[in-house]
Amino acid sequence: MHDFLTINHLVLILVTVAVFLAGVFLGRLIQKLKDLSLLKKQRNDAVKKSRAVIGGQVAEQLAPYLPEFPCNPGDVCFLGKPVDFIGFTGLTESDEIHEVMFIEVKTGQSKLNGHEKQLKDAIQKGRVRYVEYNPCL
Repeated sequence: MHDFLTINHLVLILVTVAVFLAGVFLGRLIQKLKDLSLLKKQRNDAVKKSRAVIGGQVAEQLAPYLPEFPCNPGDVCFLGKPVDFIGFTGLTESDEIHEVMFIEVKTGQSKLNGHEKQLKDAIQKGRVRYVEYNPCL
């Protein structure tokens, strides 16, 4: 009887260890599958964002030539940051500047960032000035 209990205990221990190891293996396998799924989702997200950024950059460069752009393409200078363009209306047609325009191009769901909002606020509140700089070299 004593040998039988020992064999039963040994079998029970082996079954417990086998179930434990199977659980560890399955847990790791499930985690790897989740990680792969997450990685695939993150890659797809990155591709979508990259396409949106590239599309926005193309739109910025083409914007002066698109319908309803607020200024003659010959009257604009591209800056990129903190605003996309500065326009000098009238410069090309009459060689006279009638107005200075700060033009920000936005596509899709994009919104003004912090610096763009600050620049817009400064312009709207009249905190703009002309400075002539003459370096002493």
